[in-house]
Amino acid sequence: MKFRKPSRAATTLAVVMAAFVATTIVAQSLADAKSEDEMTAKQVAELVSQYHISQKKIDESISGKMFDQFIKQLDSSKRFFTKSDIDKLKAFRPKVAMLAKEGNVQFAYDTFELYRKRAKERARLAHEFIDARHDFTIDESMVIDPDKLDWTDSKKELHERWRKRIKADILALKLDKEPMDKIKDRLHKRYRNIERSIKQMERHEIFEMYLSSLTHAYDPHSSYMSPQTVEDFTIIMKLQLEGIGASLRSEDGYTVVANIVDGGAASKDKRLKVGDRIIAVDQDADGPEPWIDIVEMKLSKVVRFIRGKAGTKVRLKVRKADVVDKKTGKITKGKTEIYDLTRQVIKLNSSAVRGEIIHSKDRLGEPDVKIGVINIPSFYRDFEGARLGVRDFKSTTTDVKKVLKDFESKGGVDVVVIDLRSNGGGALTEAIEVSGLFIDKGPVVQVKTLSGDPRTHDDVETGTAYEGPLVVVCNKLSASASEIFAGVIKDYKRGVIVGDKSTHGKGTVQNVMPVGRQVLRFLKPTDRGALKLTIQQFYRVNGDSTQNRGVASDVVLPSIYDYLDLGESHMDNALKFSRVPPADYKAVGRVTPEVVKSLQVASAQRVAKDKEFQKTVHEIDRIVRRKSRKMISLNERIRREEIKDEKTTANKDDDPDAVKKGPIFPKESYNDEVLRVSVDYLGLLKSLKTAGK
Repeated sequence: MKFRKPSRAATTLAVVMAAFVATTIVAQSLADAKSEDEMTAKQVAELVSQYHISQKKIDESISGKMFDQFIKQLDSSKRFFTKSDIDKLKAFRPKVAMLAKEGNVQFAYDTFELYRKRAKERARLAHEFIDARHDFTIDESMVIDPDKLDWTDSKKELHERWRKRIKADILALKLDKEPMDKIKDRLHKRYRNIERSIKQMERHEIFEMYLSSLTHAYDPHSSYMSPQTVEDFTIIMKLQLEGIGASLRSEDGYTVVANIVDGGAASKDKRLKVGDRIIAVDQDADGPEPWIDIVEMKLSKVVRFIRGKAGTKVRLKVRKADVVDKKTGKITKGKTEIYDLTRQVIKLNSSAVRGEIIHSKDRLGEPDVKIGVINIPSFYRDFEGARLGVRDFKSTTTDVKKVLKDFESKGGVDVVVIDLRSNGGGALTEAIEVSGLFIDKGPVVQVKTLSGDPRTHDDVETGTAYEGPLVVVCNKLSASASEIFAGVIKDYKRGVIVGDKSTHGKGTVQNVMPVGRQVLRFLKPTDRGALKLTIQQFYRVNGDSTQNRGVASDVVLPSIYDYLDLGESHMDNALKFSRVPPADYKAVGRVTPEVVKSLQVASAQRVAKDKEFQKTVHEIDRIVRRKSRKMISLNERIRREEIKDEKTTANKDDDPDAVKKGPIFPKESYNDEVLRVSVDYLGLLKSLKTAGK
């Protein structure tokens, strides 16, 4: 059969029709997205005004706060938008929340497009100033407090801000003794990454940021979560995901393997290594799908391509890391290889409860006391597993019980230390149940709902999993569920609280509500994400809220966190402290004012003699001086002196990731002092018991 060559007119018509179809598809896609945004915004606004604990209606005040939050998230440093930009945008300030209530969120996308345009313009400035010559002998300075800056329309002033910003970046690296060519390469890469990150922001991310600006106008812990964020939230609570078991990072446009999770598919396969670059993904190695090029792709999007249902296969195109010969220094370029991996359920055990027994004689050189340390990084709970009745579903309570039983199997311990440092909270249910492991029975927390009447949540199970002496370690990053637990232990006088002056001060409870609704019974509900909304406030059994004030430590150890702007009281739109009548509870009397005073005196004497603690005290002095400084010098000699005065390092024990990287309770002055307080406490309790006889 002979095929006739299509005429020019037919070819032109085909091209026009293809373009029309493509345009129609894109237009329909955008229209559908706009319609979904409209419905989601309406529902979020309705849920917030109806169920938030404050019961505030959406009005001009909420609208103003929402506008301020959104602009602050985009340009808190006032280096991108101009004064004219802000003046034009401010016309919407009194009504953005009302527009969202009506389903109109176009302001979010228009504003972000303007921000994206300004970011591109400022990136050009940044690269120019990186390559420019700078004189570090001139006596000039830069404002570092954005509250002291006004928006500007002056091209000259905007250029000055960026010139000084880049000069400060260069000076910081110069003082770290990096050569100038490497400094420039590093900064060019940094600002390319910033521009790329802004350029790659997806519609759902902008939408999430915008609706969260509405919820943040009510309080800092309410937020809208897109379907993608809900997936990540579920992983955190269940401590498991389905994928290949590799942590990834973005590096100059490439997706780089940062870590291989023990026990995961990549770990068992052994071919994928840290430092390898994944350049393409085939989501279904058994299917017909083509390769997806992921170079320059946003990391969160790459992760969604690699994750998948356990048992399915994913194919990765990997450019192996370069190999450096240690003797000759010769670099062998890595080859490109293809790996097929079968996805599986990955247990995130590094984020789970862990425990160990420390012998004070070995660690402190003192009479032998067996100290059981339990680190609780969060109050996690597999809600789905609990709902379905899964036996031994993942939960903090179950894991704490296992650690306590392990202590018993090893002959028991004399005192238990619960480490809640940097534990940001989690499930209220878990806070109640874990508390119940250490008290016999009785009220654990009081919760006030929309009705205004507090309801008591009790530990209803008689008996305890551990009855001995108890010490709880907290810091300024111990929040929410951590504060419920610390409050119970303090109010029942069940144990001693050691750490920063107080915990974070988050006294609110959030509930996760799905936003999508099922309109007709036979239709699948639309997934429009979820709303994490503050619907309750919790109170200790003594009637005090932890809101803003937190739970005070009995024994305070020097910590720079106490002098940083951390804690609820420093957050925008935080709810106020309040009280309710105390619950009917009976303290067990394991802690008395005399015991606390004795522990404080002994600890203070040791801390005063400890060189590491004295370094922390000096660092605190520097922080206090630095906080009063609103400007930094761009003169190399002066800046060098300022940096000497500013350099601080957080307590090693306060590193949120430290527990995941090594020992549960590493040997260092802070941790050793906690152990000494524990030994002292045990001795005082024995003395009280003897005196009582």
